[in-house]
Amino acid sequence: MNYETIQYELRDGIGLLTLNRPRQRNPLSVQMRDELASLMPVISHDPSVKALVVTGAGENFCGGGDISGMRKPVTARTPAEGRNTIRDVQAWLPQFVGLEKPVIAAVDGVCYGAGFSLALAADFIVCTPRARFCQAFVRVGLVPDFSAIFLLPRTVGLHKAKELMFTGRVVDAEEAKSLGIVFEIHQPESLLAAAMAIAGRFREAPTESIGITKTLLNQSFQSDERLMGELEGFASATVKTLPYHQEAVERFLAKEPPRFDWDRLAGEDKTR
Repeated sequence: MNYETIQYELRDGIGLLTLNRPRQRNPLSVQMRDELASLMPVISHDPSVKALVVTGAGENFCGGGDISGMRKPVTARTPAEGRNTIRDVQAWLPQFVGLEKPVIAAVDGVCYGAGFSLALAADFIVCTPRARFCQAFVRVGLVPDFSAIFLLPRTVGLHKAKELMFTGRVVDAEEAKSLGIVFEIHQPESLLAAAMAIAGRFREAPTESIGITKTLLNQSFQSDERLMGELEGFASATVKTLPYHQEAVERFLAKEPPRFDWDRLAGEDKTR
């Protein structure tokens, strides 16, 4: 499928999704949102995709919503139309949040508004020293969207989320790392390579087990301990039937190294 505002390619088992309107700082226009919606099932249902990297073309990740598309007078837009704009996003965004594969966001430059929300939907965020994160919605009189109200408190805690959303202040890379938003910081010239290397470690990982773990974790904050225990039991029974687990047991008994060893793979990446 041909896209105009995004690019997608598969590199040796790793999907690479690029927001591709660099002159405008990759805003999430209606067209881009529609193209992302059409791409999500492709990535989700492709067993050859072991992990996904999301980045922005040029020197910015995403400046947020397309402000130029908001110039329609309020009197010409009904409340139902405004609500449907968000509902259209929520028709596909949960599939991105719940994608049962590791997702790494590679962030350079601005990561504002809905762009920040999109990055929060990833499982790992790597960024450059010049990356800037901002819940900019308050600056234009909007309520945070793209699931930011769900995702940010789960990342930084309720009170810090309130501060960042109420003030709309800019968070630099080092602060974002200290808050647990950012996993690693890399120089701009090595950012994409670092994100692809992290994603590449998951080529030998148990994709199904990680995917189920991710689904359970995404439900853990709004579920009680009893329910999570029951879900854990069903999940455990499922993954024990998979060939990956059976092979891993055999390798352990034969005193062979596991196929997936994060520390070993990370160490190998550092020596390259």
